[in-house]
Amino acid sequence: MRGTVLYGTRDVRVEERPEPEIVEPTDAIIRLSAACVCGSDLWPYRGIDPVSEPTPMGHEYVGVVEEVGSEVRNIKPGQFVVGSFFASDNTCEICQSGYQSSCVNRVLMGSIGTQAEYARIPLADGTLVATPDIPDDDLIPHLLAASDVLGTGWFGAVAAEAGPGKTVAVVGDGAVGLLAVLSAKQMGAERIIAMSRHESRQRLALEFGATDIVEERGDAGVERIKELTDGLGAHSVVEAVGTQEAMMQAIRSTRPGGHVGFVGVLHGVEIPGEEFFSSHVHLHGGPAPVRRFLPELIDLIWQRRIEPGKVFDLELPLEEAPEGYRAMDERRAIKALLRP
Repeated sequence: MRGTVLYGTRDVRVEERPEPEIVEPTDAIIRLSAACVCGSDLWPYRGIDPVSEPTPMGHEYVGVVEEVGSEVRNIKPGQFVVGSFFASDNTCEICQSGYQSSCVNRVLMGSIGTQAEYARIPLADGTLVATPDIPDDDLIPHLLAASDVLGTGWFGAVAAEAGPGKTVAVVGDGAVGLLAVLSAKQMGAERIIAMSRHESRQRLALEFGATDIVEERGDAGVERIKELTDGLGAHSVVEAVGTQEAMMQAIRSTRPGGHVGFVGVLHGVEIPGEEFFSSHVHLHGGPAPVRRFLPELIDLIWQRRIEPGKVFDLELPLEEAPEGYRAMDERRAIKALLRP
C-alpha cells in the first residue's frame, strides 16, 4: 500500500509500505477514506522533534472496516468508523473517568501511521465509533475533523469551562483554535474572542461563532483582552499553540478564578510559579480524550448542525502529501486533507 514516511527535516515521502495485518485479536483493519496532516506533525517535520529513523506519519483517520480480530465484538466489517489519535480500551478506570488518552493500555496512532491507504487500529472496540450508516461524501471531511482537531478544540473548551454567560478567548488560529471557537459557541458562550492576525482565519472564526477578533499578541494581546472585559480578563481561555508566549498570554488573559484549557502540544513551556500562584487561575488540559466526545460530535455532524471540516482548506490526493506539509508549514493552508 502507499503511505507517508518522514525521513528527516522537511523530508516527507509517499512510498510503498507493508499492508497492515491483524496482530492482536482486538485489532481491526480499516480502509482509509480520508486522512490529514496535523499541526503537531509539523514539529518533527520542522526538525523540532528529532526523527532518528524513517517514521510512518498520521494519526487522524476515518474509513471502512475491512477485517476484525477474533475478540472484536462491537465493530463489524463494512461499518464506517471514526477513531482517535490514541487507541484505548475504553474500559479501564482511567477511560471510565473520561481520560481515554491516558488509558493504561493506550497506543499512540502516530506510531502506526494513518496517512495511508489502510491502517491497523488496536483496541478496536474501545477506539472506534461507527456512524449510523455510510456517510455521504460531503460529510467525510467533517467526520475526519472529529478524529482529532475538533475533539481537541472541544476538550480545550471543556477544560476552560466554556458555557452560557461566559466570555471565552482562544489563543491560536490554527485548526484546533478555530474549532475551539466552534466548540465554545456550541456550549453557549456569550462572547468569543478569537486571537488571529490572518484574514482568512479571522473569517472562518467569525463563521464559527467568534464575536470579536484580536490581532495583537503577547503582552499587547493580553492588554486588548483586558480592555474588552472591563479590565478583568476572560472567564475561559483556550491555549491552542503550545509555546511559552501562547501559554503566558492565555494565563494572563484569564480573570482571577477563571479557567485555561491548554491543548497545544507543549514545547519549552515553563510557568513562573509565583505569578501562577498569585493569579487564581485554574489550568487544565493535555492530550485530548477525543474518544469521550466522539458519540456527541458524530451526532452533531450527522445531523448537520456543525461543519468542522471547513478547516480543511486544501484537499490533495495521498500521493501529494508532501505539498500538504509544505502548505501548512508555510501557512498557505490551515489544514490539508488527504484522499487515499
